[in-house]
Amino acid sequence: MHEMVITAVRAIPGCLAANAVWWLDGEPLLAASSHPDLAWLIPVQIRSGRGPMLDALAGEGPACCPDTLAEERWPEFAASALRAGVRCALAVAREAGPGTVALTLAGARPGALDASQAEPAGTLAAVGGAALDAVVRYDDAMRTVSQLRDAAESRSVVDQAKGVLMQALGCGADEALRRIRQVSQDSNVRATEVARDIVTAAASGQRPRQGPR
Repeated sequence: MHEMVITAVRAIPGCLAANAVWWLDGEPLLAASSHPDLAWLIPVQIRSGRGPMLDALAGEGPACCPDTLAEERWPEFAASALRAGVRCALAVAREAGPGTVALTLAGARPGALDASQAEPAGTLAAVGGAALDAVVRYDDAMRTVSQLRDAAESRSVVDQAKGVLMQALGCGADEALRRIRQVSQDSNVRATEVARDIVTAAASGQRPRQGPR
């Protein structure tokens, strides 16, 4: 997101600063601003319920403000923009996986941004959104891998503990598992930790801290 707004300032003529927001299920999830003073323009629009970013998100196409001094559609945004030295703005929105990226450009002179910059701004938002979606998908995949690995390790430890109890108590696998779960509930300790304690104790010849006696 940060690279997106920095690239917008460097690559798009007339763009003095930029904000980007990734929206998911109608809520702003991530945000970035090329200038800290302009980050305020994001919550101003969200709280007032109007502004170029919200119009772009509504699917009305690029939302352009040629001059904030004469802007009447978004008074709250215009007033805040003027205080920050912004005299024009252009907002575009592009889908990014399950969400949408809204990119807002800000200019220091009236008319410095217009519809001609909508195409490069939209391309930048689309590319940035695709990169963001790839990162999110990668994080989700790695989280799933970690969960599967933890589940496999937990299953292995529980199976070992069941074997220890079956041999020590002369019971079946179901009874051994029932005893592990019972100790887990009574001691408020995860069943995996109870099983690990049993296996460790068996290997060292000691009595487990938690586990069936």
